Amino acid sequence: MNVHSAKYKCTECGKCFQNNKELMKHKLSHSGEKPFECSVCGRRFAASGNLALHSRIHSGEKLYKCYVCDKAFCQSNDLQAHMRVHTGEKPYKCSLCDKSFSKSCNLQRHKRLMHSDRRPRQCPYCGMQFKASNALETNAELKRHVCIHTGAKLYSCRHCSDSFMWHSQLKAHLLKSHNEGTWFTCDVCEKKFSRRCNLKNHVLQHEDVFRPYVCSDCPKSFCTAAGLKHHCLVHSDYKQFCCCLCYKCFKYKECLVRHYKRCFMKLGYRL
Repeated sequence: MNVHSAKYKCTECGKCFQNNKELMKHKLSHSGEKPFECSVCGRRFAASGNLALHSRIHSGEKLYKCYVCDKAFCQSNDLQAHMRVHTGEKPYKCSLCDKSFSKSCNLQRHKRLMHSDRRPRQCPYCGMQFKASNALETNAELKRHVCIHTGAKLYSCRHCSDSFMWHSQLKAHLLKSHNEGTWFTCDVCEKKFSRRCNLKNHVLQHEDVFRPYVCSDCPKSFCTAAGLKHHCLVHSDYKQFCCCLCYKCFKYKECLVRHYKRCFMKLGYRL
């Protein structure tokens, strides 16, 4: 960088820029200011370029296409993450055990749940303890859990008097009753879903879907590595989900959730 450009220097970190516009843009990373707001969902961004990328989610513009299964994505990083479904690549490795993950968020969740002994908060109703990466997250997890006992509905609709226990229920309500938010549409039959995970499960039902992941123990095949992994538990005795009340273990999370509610009632707790 030449001497002239050095005059556009950030006083916070010392970085230099070619012009004042770039310096002003950079300073937003220190101030936390996000002047660019999405007109659809209200989410804010520090840079106009980030807002432009985000806007593709609402416009449906999908420029990045998978060459294996023809799926398309609004952002390049979404395509990169998707390609790991086909390659099986898991670049995010836990430094405390031998497990690897395809997404960094999955690695962070794994560390928080499996390698952290900090359980700073406890449920006043059932004694269940919570651990998380920070106090704010721990408090939020506990607050959501307590709703199971109290029946409290923390999420209220701003358009009507309805309220909900879970944020996902509010989002579904806003879509279905007030047409607010983004529908997830099947590219094959154009059926709409309020949640992305429901769309993913639906897509698997189409017979002509590409299924590159084949079980080594039976003829079944799957669209994603996660689907195959979930299926392989059928052939395994491994039970990773444990009830904190009676310590009974299950292969599948959904089985634990169903059991958990019955266990509460059996032990005399109020749901």
